[in-house]
Order: sequence, then structure tokens, then C-alpha cells
Amino acid sequence: MKTYRVWVPEKNKAELSEFDFDEKIENPHEIILKNLFSHVSAGTELACLAGTESFFTIPGVPGYTAVAEIIKKGDLVPFQVGDIVYTYGPHAGYFKINITDRWHGVCVKVPDGLAPDVASFTHMAGIAMTAIRVSDIELGDKVAVTGLGAIGILAGQLARLQGAMVLGTDPEEFRRKLALECGIDVVINPLKMNPVEEVRRITGGEGVTTLIEASGNPAALQSMLDAVALNGEVILLGSPRNPYETNLTETLRHFHLLPWNHSLKGALEFIFPTQPIPFAKHSIERNAGIIMNLMKEGKLNIDPIYTHRLSPFHAAKAYEGLRNKKDEFVGVVFDWSQV
Repeated sequence: MKTYRVWVPEKNKAELSEFDFDEKIENPHEIILKNLFSHVSAGTELACLAGTESFFTIPGVPGYTAVAEIIKKGDLVPFQVGDIVYTYGPHAGYFKINITDRWHGVCVKVPDGLAPDVASFTHMAGIAMTAIRVSDIELGDKVAVTGLGAIGILAGQLARLQGAMVLGTDPEEFRRKLALECGIDVVINPLKMNPVEEVRRITGGEGVTTLIEASGNPAALQSMLDAVALNGEVILLGSPRNPYETNLTETLRHFHLLPWNHSLKGALEFIFPTQPIPFAKHSIERNAGIIMNLMKEGKLNIDPIYTHRLSPFHAAKAYEGLRNKKDEFVGVVFDWSQV
């Protein structure tokens, strides 16, 4: 059948193109899905378009988050035709997944009462939740988040649900405003004040017990290390992509010597199994189910960071906005009913 997909023919260019989609089920674990809404991951997808993500080949189809309707399924798929599910699908009108695939097989039914376009934010929240899962955040703790894009704001909200006070830093006024609307307790402009001194002032000199670095900027992480309390933890949530030169010895001192003795933790979502398995408490799919219920119950606020719902015909506008208009574009969703 003929359908459409977002296509990257060359670096930093995106367009909607027609292609032939194979509707044949070839494996009992496969499902065919009709895309309803796909979410744009600003950090990863902009890196894909720039040609700096090793897993993405140009030319190619970007995107790895979709909420879709099952239109055909294999015999061993525990869903029904017509179910609306959250998946790791691409920006394409129709697509196929194998639900046993470790990397691409995520498939979780969207709960009744949750709008499917809102459900498309589940992946960003799942990435953010990884930082909470690996942390030692407890009731009454103080947490700093560097980078208040969608993932940073979601990580801050989840840390508050864990019982923490959350302080966020970002140079963009628009993003700091969105963070406050989403319930982040305090926001700091690192261009106008020393963020370490401000964190120390707000916390009565103690510092934060957890620093979540959500921007992917190594300089942001390094600049905040002195804001972390003795025996505190530093969580690398944002993926570092650009070269950065520094005195590594000075950085490492924070993880080896007093008065710091910090621990450094990675928070890549795939540290957890994709599907639930025995003897593992957490999985990507379990996190997704919890997140969607938090959204449905109004405990995880998506509205302020849901800035654009666009036709896939406007893919170029979406990526250009996320790249160059960070004071406008934060959460972008493609609406496939407009194709």
C-alpha cells in the first residue's frame, strides 16, 4: 500500500515522502500499526539529522515514538485489532513492529481516558524516569536539574512525585517559565547568577543530594558539581554529544575526595529490560504503563510542554523550530490524521 513517512535525504533536511508499505505479517509476534501521533525527540532526532548519531543512517526515517492503532496482528500478539498502543514507532503513516524485539518492540496499551496525542509524550517521560529509577531520591531530598527541555522538566516533576524539592537551571526564560508551570519549585538563570551559590543559598548551605544533568552539555554538569552535597549523586540523563575540553583531574576529585565523595550514575533507558521479566522489578514497558496512568490522573503535567501539534507535511518546520527557536518549540507532535 502507498503511505507517507518523514524522510531525511541529506544532513539537516527533512521532508514528507511517499513509499510502498508491506502489510504482510511474517512473524507471529508482529503487528501492523496505523500511526495516530508521533512525538519528536529534540535531542536525539536533531543529532540524527546532523549525522552524529551512530545508529541512524542518512538517508533514513527518523522517529522512535508513536501512538498507533493495531490493524493487523500475528497469532502470538496479546493485543486486539483496534487497540490503541504506545510504541517505539517511526514517523510514518503505517509501520510494523515485532513485540519481542529488544530495541524496537515496546508496545503498551494506552489506558482509557488518556488522549493519544498526550500519550505520545510517554517516551520522553520514560527516559526521564530512568534518572529517578537509578537515583537514591527520597522524601525530603533536594534535587537540581540542569536543562529544562521536555526531559528535564519531566525528570523534575517525577523527582517531586518522589518527595523531593526541585531546583532547575536553564538559560532560556521560556523554558524556566514552563518548568514553573509544571511545578518545579525554583528556577535559576545561570547567565545572571552563579547557580552553585544560588543553590547553596536556597538549601541553607547544604547543597543538593542529587544532580540530574538533562541538557547533554558536559559544561553544565561540571559547573554544578560544587552544588552537590557530601555523598551526593550525579546522574547523567542527557546524552553528551559534542566535544568538551576540561581539566578532568579537577572533575574526578569530586568523585574521589572529601568534602564531595560524589557518585556518578548513567541513566540510559535501556539499562532496564524492554519487556517485564522475572527477577527484574523495572522494565521499559512497566515504566510506560506507570507514566501513562500518572498522565491520566493529572499527576504528571504535560500541557505546558506540549507546544506544537503539526502535520507531518511540516516536518522541516518542526526540526527547524527545535533547533533554532528554543523559546517557542519544546514538545512537538506529528498528527497523522492531517496526511
